[in-house]
Amino acid sequence: MRLTAPLRTVVVLLLVGFTWLLASSLFGGDSSLSVRNIFTGTKEEPTQRKYERQTEPRPRRYKCGLSAPCPPKHLAFRLVSGAANVIGPKICLEDKMLMSSVKNNVGRGLNIALVNGVTGELLETKTFDMWAGDVSNLLKFLRPLHEGTLVFVASFDDAATKFCNRRKKKTQWLLKCLSGRLNDESRRLFEELGSTAVKELAFRDSWVFVGAKGIENKSPFEQRMKNSKSGNKYEGWPESLEMDGCIPLRPPLES
Repeated sequence: MRLTAPLRTVVVLLLVGFTWLLASSLFGGDSSLSVRNIFTGTKEEPTQRKYERQTEPRPRRYKCGLSAPCPPKHLAFRLVSGAANVIGPKICLEDKMLMSSVKNNVGRGLNIALVNGVTGELLETKTFDMWAGDVSNLLKFLRPLHEGTLVFVASFDDAATKFCNRRKKKTQWLLKCLSGRLNDESRRLFEELGSTAVKELAFRDSWVFVGAKGIENKSPFEQRMKNSKSGNKYEGWPESLEMDGCIPLRPPLES
């Protein structure tokens, strides 16, 4: 009976000790000892925590999400055309979003950003409704461009307006349609900026393009997806286009 009190004390101490060891092995840091080490007498070499998550290193992200950095004196860009008439287009330059639905500066038709080709500075952004708008506004915008100005274009919904049905008897509707469509002069102005696809651009085609005023050759930065019932991704619209790359800055003009 005399041993009851000491035994009880030993049992309590053992329970406390095992509880501490168990808690240390589950939640402890690098200095915590495992139960196995206590009984075997071995010393555990310092290693990475057993319960630390192993994560894959994230791929490095470059400007505008490019997979590789642009060379010096080049501008990184990414263009995304609109998806059907639901998701708006995006124009990114040097990791800055120039036009997007979030910025609330995109709309149906042609979304255009003008950039200084020498400094990379944004000059102006504007949207032209090619379904119900007036094409004369687009002409006034493109005619006075200065030499070296970069022109970024992303379509949304309809970039060229369907061909007007001249058999319709409503003269006012016909005049409105003809005034809004991408006409010969506007196509020619885009061709002078380096476009080759604009001559075939039609109703609800997807189109992304980067050109420049005074370009000598055709632009390498252009994509067009034709509106086709058999090939459309969406009902009535082709899939969205995405294009990125690096544009060399233009040397300053000699005065």
